[in-house]
Amino acid sequence: MSKLYIVPTPIGNLKDMTFRAIDVLKEVDLILAEDSRTSGKLLKHYEIKTPMQSHHMHNEHKTLQGVIKKLQSGISVALISDAGTPAISDPGFLLTRACLENNIEVECLPGATAFVPALVNSGLPNDKFVFEGFLPVKKGRQTRLKQLAEESRTMIIYESPHKLVKTLNHLIEYLGEDRPVSISRELTKIYEETVRGSLKDVTKHYINNPPKGEIVIVVGGIK
Repeated sequence: MSKLYIVPTPIGNLKDMTFRAIDVLKEVDLILAEDSRTSGKLLKHYEIKTPMQSHHMHNEHKTLQGVIKKLQSGISVALISDAGTPAISDPGFLLTRACLENNIEVECLPGATAFVPALVNSGLPNDKFVFEGFLPVKKGRQTRLKQLAEESRTMIIYESPHKLVKTLNHLIEYLGEDRPVSISRELTKIYEETVRGSLKDVTKHYINNPPKGEIVIVVGGIK
């Protein structure tokens, strides 16, 4: 039966793979993987032998119609990213939209994503929040930061380790040094760490302790 499955994969700890996700990846006809080398390790660990095809941000526009034709032929396809839930700061939106436009069924499995545990363990209000993903690198960054300065909900931002201090300094500039923040890195991995405090104090910490690994910034909203 023609169907696209969106399948979350672990963000670090392989034990976070669900039984259902393993079953789906074994049963579909094709797996679309962001990086076949990364996903190959996961599939090997769970003895999943389903054929893989590359599908990432640099080729998804070119491969999109080919995938749609395969689905229209009656096969089932699973989409996975390197870590977490596809389409959350990873490829997936374009394919999902194209499937729905072509009346192809889409089903997203529940599973791992980095921002939820980062938000929950931050200690900041989580009844209402806004997910920003990665902030604009250049164009639009200043405008977005000005808008976030007036945001009352808790904000979630993804950042790479080598840009963390720069982004924290930008947040201080627009939100003020006393705004509460929680930084989670290497979630679910052996060196998992969460540092909480004011933007000023947390920035000082990472100036003195350059971070490694995937990072989630959770910032309190304006009061």
